[in-house]
Amino acid sequence: MVSIIMGSQSDMPVMEKAKAYLEEQGIAYEVNVMSAHRNPEQVAEYAKSAKARGVKVIIAGAGMSAALPGVIAAYTSLPVIGVPIKSGALQGIDALLAICQMPPGVPVATMAIDGAKNAAVFAHKILSLCDAVQ
Repeated sequence: MVSIIMGSQSDMPVMEKAKAYLEEQGIAYEVNVMSAHRNPEQVAEYAKSAKARGVKVIIAGAGMSAALPGVIAAYTSLPVIGVPIKSGALQGIDALLAICQMPPGVPVATMAIDGAKNAAVFAHKILSLCDAVQ
């Protein structure tokens, strides 16, 4: 299963593209909205429990400071794909830079601004690789 998470309900129009691709491919997914800033404990618990719930890849979309993908990556060993959302005065550049500038040991694969469909395609490739290895 792929988990799609976003920092705000306003991110849904962008993240819908990931949902649509996963549906087309018949890949199971879940969708959650939670903020790394407003709900940090909930985000940490979500990330810690994802693997036990059967999640294989997490797609995390966030705008502006875009802490969500990195916070999730700090609490799980699962692959995390970050989607910077176009918002604020910098139109997503700040989110892009925040997501791709992770410290060593806390990787987040970073897509283009509003690149939710490519995040789903990349998740699909990760799942395919996992199936091939098993």
